[in-house]
Amino acid sequence: MNKPYLIAEMGVNFYDTARVLGITLLEAAKLYIDKAAEAGIDCAKFQSYKAGTIVSKNSPAYWDTTKEPTKTQYELFLKHDRFGEAEYKELCDYTHSKGMDFTSTPFDYVSADFLEDMVDLYKISSSDISNLPFIRHIGSKGKPVYMSVDASYILEVDEAVRALKEFGCKDIVLFHCVLSYPTKPEDANLRVIQTLEKINPDVRVGFSDHVAPDDTMMTLAAAYMLGAEVIEKHFTLDKTLPGNDHYHAGDPNDFKKAIANFKWIDTVLGNAEKTVLDCEVVPRKEARRSLLLTRDMKAGETIQAYDIMAKRPGTGISPNFTDIVVGRKVNQDLPEDTVMMWEMI
Repeated sequence: MNKPYLIAEMGVNFYDTARVLGITLLEAAKLYIDKAAEAGIDCAKFQSYKAGTIVSKNSPAYWDTTKEPTKTQYELFLKHDRFGEAEYKELCDYTHSKGMDFTSTPFDYVSADFLEDMVDLYKISSSDISNLPFIRHIGSKGKPVYMSVDASYILEVDEAVRALKEFGCKDIVLFHCVLSYPTKPEDANLRVIQTLEKINPDVRVGFSDHVAPDDTMMTLAAAYMLGAEVIEKHFTLDKTLPGNDHYHAGDPNDFKKAIANFKWIDTVLGNAEKTVLDCEVVPRKEARRSLLLTRDMKAGETIQAYDIMAKRPGTGISPNFTDIVVGRKVNQDLPEDTVMMWEMI
């Protein structure tokens, strides 16, 4: 593996792109898929819901309203719930034609059911981590399940994992995530990735990122170094657009940087075996020490401790054998600074 499995969370960002470019929602969604494929992303992810089944009409906003001014969750979801089964089937087929996996997070039973024949994996939102009947329903479908565990306690995570396993789910990924848009770097708490690995050794662990991209995409690099096997991040074609998720999403160039980082990290981490590398064979000989003569010696003279000194290169008798060399005779005339070889004594 030279990079984690990378998911571009399209979410509903393409709605704003469609408006700005004056194209249809499906055209915009396909444009997002095109750009994700070009960037080297593994999976395109959308969201499937209807405003009336996901939230109360009076449910307040929990995001940064200076970035997204909509005051209630219902109003926000209502803006972005125009797709149904037919549209997701078209996006599924288009995504697969581009060589990527397809998924969409279902937020109701109807969506979970019609997505079954489309998605390569199910993604469960952290908002449903305590919705155990829904988790069991998805777990029973025999597909991999990726689940975000932000804003939850370990007990809640354990209950959700047990619910999936009890209903036959064998391929589970838990996403460390922080339910804050955007997440401040100091709140990212990436070490939780390792905590989830220790507590759940039989499941894989990933990271779903809400930290605003930096120039080096260091947050995702750090997550990978801490063991994230799957990484998900919101995807946009224009981070300056007003709207739900653009302000903390990554654009295609951000994802390309992240992928380059992953490959570099994998290259420099190498493997855990401690041995002499091919590139070290010659330097090892030249940089280590051998026993060298401190004076000219004639054949038949006995070597005393003061006649030898450990110096580079390491191509002769090792200093480890000093006690064996001292007291032996040289069998030929040798000048000062000779690198001692066994055949000389």
